[in-house]
Amino acid sequence: MPPIESLPYFFLAMLVISITPGPDMLGILSYGIARGRQAGMGFAFGVGLGTLFHTLLAVVGISAIVATSPWAFRGIIYAGASYLIYLGTKALLKPGSIGEESEEVAVEKSTARPGFWPAAMRGFLCNALNPKVGLFFLAFLPQFINPQQPAWSQLLVLGVVFWLWTTFSYSLLGYYCGVVGSWLRGRQSTGRWIDRVTGGLFVGLGLHLIFTGQKS
Repeated sequence: MPPIESLPYFFLAMLVISITPGPDMLGILSYGIARGRQAGMGFAFGVGLGTLFHTLLAVVGISAIVATSPWAFRGIIYAGASYLIYLGTKALLKPGSIGEESEEVAVEKSTARPGFWPAAMRGFLCNALNPKVGLFFLAFLPQFINPQQPAWSQLLVLGVVFWLWTTFSYSLLGYYCGVVGSWLRGRQSTGRWIDRVTGGLFVGLGLHLIFTGQKS
């Protein structure tokens, strides 16, 4: 168990981190608005699973290996960036607007809209394929443990708490973004622009990940 006296600082830092804009939050915002409540909450749930995945990596030390291997680090960065750009390009290439499309196309589009679990998988991949998140956990979590006690159990407890809070707060964000998105999609011609903004965000995040990864 981590030291009790360090927990208030951990909770405060966790709150600040969760409300700080970043790739995960932008992804949930754009995905929830573009695809609805289920997809927004699913993407958020997947991001939460990604944080748990990175916690486990930090516990077993794999993140430390990635941090000392430039080739492994860049390889994971490029894989994650490519996936983001792929999602963004798909959104950018979607034809027509929701308000103007035919009934047949609308039915086809609604059945193709990703539900909770497909969106969760995409959120997980976007987070898990970002090695900088793993390096963050490797640097952040040890600040709140007692070095005189076994580190792995303390890291695991902190990581699980962080995962639960991230999943809860981001799922709320995804839900309300879905509500806003449903209202916007009810307005003629907004569907096309929602897809364009969503696609642009994902492509931009992917390119940002590539360029920042090259400087690391």
